[in-house]
Amino acid sequence: MTTLSFVILLWIGSLVAGLLGALTGLGGGVVIVPLLVFGFGVDIRYAMGASLISVIATSSGASAAYVKEGYSNLRIGMFLEIATTLGALFGAYLAVRLATNLIGVIFGAVLILSALLSFREKPEQAHEVKPNRLAHRLNMDSDYPTPDGRKSYHVRNVPAGFGVMLGAGALSGLLGIGSGAFKVLAMDQVMKIPFKVSTTTSNFMIGVTAAASAGIYLRKGFIDPVLAMPVVLGVLIGSLIGTRVLVRAKSHWLRIVFSLVIVALGIEMIYGALTGRL
Repeated sequence: MTTLSFVILLWIGSLVAGLLGALTGLGGGVVIVPLLVFGFGVDIRYAMGASLISVIATSSGASAAYVKEGYSNLRIGMFLEIATTLGALFGAYLAVRLATNLIGVIFGAVLILSALLSFREKPEQAHEVKPNRLAHRLNMDSDYPTPDGRKSYHVRNVPAGFGVMLGAGALSGLLGIGSGAFKVLAMDQVMKIPFKVSTTTSNFMIGVTAAASAGIYLRKGFIDPVLAMPVVLGVLIGSLIGTRVLVRAKSHWLRIVFSLVIVALGIEMIYGALTGRL
């Protein structure tokens, strides 16, 4: 296979990965790594390095729109990024030292868990959350746009959310993914932040988290421009198409179908790790 044909095939595969990531809400990184490892025979650490670069690009593109529309809570995002960045640095430190088969097993388990988390019901908080002293002192309480006008909300359980974010950041650095499902879990379920604010703030955060760990991957030589360039372009275009398809399609059934695909990828990743294919 020539370099040109490799790049074209990789771009097409990344486009599909970005499409799948947008439709499931899990991001293209969860598909990119298995695609590169099993579809193109790329070493898993180089695959994770390319995935991290795509996470930075997609987060930077989408988060600007969410901030402008008033959904993302920048104060919450900047505070929790302390935890995710520390976790990402630790995860990246582990990634360059752990055996590839162990990383593969962890990656497969996280894929399956992320897909299961995407099936959670996502209603807005039905009860009124009372103000929290720490969140108030950090000025985290805010509001966001709704069809009936701007709606205010209060933040709870800041220390617990910070702790979950440490774990989410570590998974991001270790596996080369955005780990958005776990960031949303921390904000939505633990800190009682409305789901729309949680998802948009998570999108804002994952780029910074990925950038922190990408520096270690770059220093260790695990980021290859020949891989990263078509991956970034493909995931960006695929994510754009996915968001437009999601508006017109029945997202419930799309989520089921493509989450099953991600579960299958997770099982394949675990099987490949246990049988020495990584």
